[in-house]
Amino acid sequence: MLGMLKEVALASYLAAASTFLLFGLFLFARNGGQLRRLALGVACCINAGWAILLVVQLFLPARWPVLVAVFESLRNASWDVFLLLLIGVFGKDRRTTIFNANRWVLAVAVFYAVMLACTLSVSWQNGYPVLAGDFIAVTVLRTGAAILGLFLVEQLYRNTLEVQRWGIKFACIGMGVMFAYDFYMYSDALLFRHFNPDAWVARGFINALAVPLIAISTLRNPRWSLGITVSRHVLFHSAALFGAAGYLLAMALAGYYLRIFGGTWGSVIQLAFLCGAVALLLGILFSGVFRSRLRVFISKHFYSYNYDYREVWLSFTRSLSSKGPDLETRVVEALAKLVESPGGAVFMVRDDGSFDTAARWNCAAGAQADPANAGLIRFLEEKQWVIDLTQHKINPGHYGHVAIPAWLSDYPRAWLVVPMEVHGRLLGIVMLAQPRSPVKLNWEVTDLLKLAGRQAGSYLAQQQFATELMVARQFESFNRMSTFVVHDLKNLVSQLSLLMANAERHKDNPEFQRDMIDTVDFSVQKMRLLLHKLSRKDSAETSQPIDLDALLERAIRGKSAAEPKPVLTIEAGGMQVQADWERLERVLGHIVQNAIEAVSPKNGRVEVRLARDGAEALVEIGDNGHGMSEEFIRRRLFKPFETTKSAGMGIGVFESREYVQALGGTLHVESVEAVGTRFFIRLPLLAPVKAATTQLQEETSESK
Repeated sequence: MLGMLKEVALASYLAAASTFLLFGLFLFARNGGQLRRLALGVACCINAGWAILLVVQLFLPARWPVLVAVFESLRNASWDVFLLLLIGVFGKDRRTTIFNANRWVLAVAVFYAVMLACTLSVSWQNGYPVLAGDFIAVTVLRTGAAILGLFLVEQLYRNTLEVQRWGIKFACIGMGVMFAYDFYMYSDALLFRHFNPDAWVARGFINALAVPLIAISTLRNPRWSLGITVSRHVLFHSAALFGAAGYLLAMALAGYYLRIFGGTWGSVIQLAFLCGAVALLLGILFSGVFRSRLRVFISKHFYSYNYDYREVWLSFTRSLSSKGPDLETRVVEALAKLVESPGGAVFMVRDDGSFDTAARWNCAAGAQADPANAGLIRFLEEKQWVIDLTQHKINPGHYGHVAIPAWLSDYPRAWLVVPMEVHGRLLGIVMLAQPRSPVKLNWEVTDLLKLAGRQAGSYLAQQQFATELMVARQFESFNRMSTFVVHDLKNLVSQLSLLMANAERHKDNPEFQRDMIDTVDFSVQKMRLLLHKLSRKDSAETSQPIDLDALLERAIRGKSAAEPKPVLTIEAGGMQVQADWERLERVLGHIVQNAIEAVSPKNGRVEVRLARDGAEALVEIGDNGHGMSEEFIRRRLFKPFETTKSAGMGIGVFESREYVQALGGTLHVESVEAVGTRFFIRLPLLAPVKAATTQLQEETSESK
């Protein structure tokens, strides 16, 4: 019997030594220079040394009762010091608690000094005090040490704030169990005047069981812990794995008994039962309700907060920012996952105060939204609360008796209304359906939903702004095209107006009549071409080789009715450029028209010269008009909608320079006030070989 008890004692104290030693070494490895972590590691190592010393004495004939007693005292003292350090950190009144803790440190030091003195003064034999008085004194002191430890554990828990008790309660339970068991063992020894061998043997197991409880507090990461946590994702899968393993073991055991007691049908019943058990397990593991309940259970019982905010926010942002046009649906899905909701819908606020259903996710269609929503919109903009529709039905006064529209409250399984507010304006709301598992709607959940609603609202607002910007750009493009069309029409109207002004005076002049007919014909052709471009869906410009001689002659012929009549001088002919005929003619014609309008009809002079400058064609347009200042040329001439004309639009010169630069050329202006202005347009020439090749290709295509 004694041999078996010795083996049990060996296993008991080896378990205590190994668990405390491993935990203590781990604490030292991840110490981080913090006093409380160091104190916990020291206490664990002393506890491990005490257990190892007891294991060694089981196999050696020699006894070291004084050394064992010293380690016993050090073990209790180390836990007391650690508890006092925690009391100084977690106390409600820090200043008072720390002061009292320092006083307690002194009292504990005095108590253990007396205990050590008593231990060294008594006589020991075979590990026990020789005299009855010595036995009682030592046992009373050790009982007092257990009571002191229990008192400190109670003080720690009672003086800790409620929100922080969650992080230390398992450590208090573990240390409390050790001290309570010591109190039981020593008080029993005082009562019967000897130690109970069974109680002494089981003491190692009791101490070993305290380590996991203390480790849970380090897992929950209070301020004295290692600063490490196990993620909810890992814990979720671990719990599911261990649960499945336990379930399979139970089913295997049940199948075993079915086979034994099933008679001739035992094997068949066992196989059918195991297949059914596996099918049931797969159904449970793939059940959304089961996963939801497991997540809620883990968050409620293993963590102080319901959410791992880093993972939640990364997942939420990833859902909103992923590719795809259905942002509204992704908003509902992302918000629903925060509270284990299986579906919902998003409603956007219109300008008239009505709601429009933007998207639904796993949600049946409800009643049509009505426009009577002013009270709800005003309440959500002012309070920015998450409304629990179930609570609102029971106690509407909690929400200021705000009226919930019937189309919203009667929605199938409607549960929460989450506002999406941007810059103080309600952009829309998200209705979430009842969750798969019961979720307590506390401050943490509502704050997360409000913050997530604002984030989702910002994404939806950004999408709205992007859409509005795209529409605005389309209108801007249309308005810009209309501006250029109006500008061309204005030039044609100016030409016809000038023609009509001179018609009465030169109506008998045959040359003027011919010029008038040519000008009218030119204007009609231009307007037809303009209408043709406006009516075509693909009005893209066609780039082709252009003879500058012919283009300039046509442009000047269109201004022949003007006074003064522009004069064209061609110094180098046969030059070709690659451009759109109509666009380049409009550019040159506009600059010539500006020169005509800038001079006096009587003594004015407009000259157009075509020359060659290396690999470029040079078109020079000059006049002796009023000219322009250097500042006007630098700051205003080439800016759109900047003009000095009373009826001008200020886009002609801007368009001219843009197109010349698009062709690879340059447009330069020289002007002196009251002297005149000269425009220099340089265009890259087509190479002769390239021009000949282009001409040959055109002739070949025509012959075909």
